[in-house]
Amino acid sequence: MEISFDSLLDIIGELFSDEVSIAITNKEEYIYFRPSKRIDLKISPGDPIKRGTIAHKALEKKQKVSEFIDREIFGVPYHGMAVPYYEKEELKGTVLAVYPAMTEGKSVVTVRTSDGWKPVPFEDVIYIEVKNRKTHIYSLDVTGTHKNTLQEFEYALPREMFIRCHRSFIVNVHQIKDIFPDSHSTFVLELTNGARVPVSQNYSSYFRKLLGF
Repeated sequence: MEISFDSLLDIIGELFSDEVSIAITNKEEYIYFRPSKRIDLKISPGDPIKRGTIAHKALEKKQKVSEFIDREIFGVPYHGMAVPYYEKEELKGTVLAVYPAMTEGKSVVTVRTSDGWKPVPFEDVIYIEVKNRKTHIYSLDVTGTHKNTLQEFEYALPREMFIRCHRSFIVNVHQIKDIFPDSHSTFVLELTNGARVPVSQNYSSYFRKLLGF
């Protein structure tokens, strides 16, 4: 039985968590990238390897590299591991695993309101929505806006509490009251404040897997 290179890589990718993106490079460019639901560096096959990335560092040092990379290179922070691979003792490229950067030491979201700013504990945030090019925070006691994009919140908020369920929504799983089936294998969430938030088809299987149903 024959299997294509891309199919083999996709199968290998399935061995990893949905939290992890997988990439493969040669010595100059990326030849494969599988984004995860939690982090997408927007890499395409053929993109050159940028200086300062873990792929570049692994090629330069010719050894495994595991470290944090800030947002200046790809626009989002991430933790990654890159391992060089060889063919007949000649360096050919790297294999990478990319993990979302986790929040360190923070436990609040500082929301902008009409008369100032208010720190809101993570557990009190009900959901986050992007609409009209602004990020809106809905909590138990306050509603306001924030300068972060939804993607930045996705990487910064604790994974055990928050989940992306739609391109426009992140919800606090502790604030979900009910889950209702909707058309085309999607869902609608009723939250503790009475709001209803959709789970899109792109996120439905990921959502079900994380919530275990």
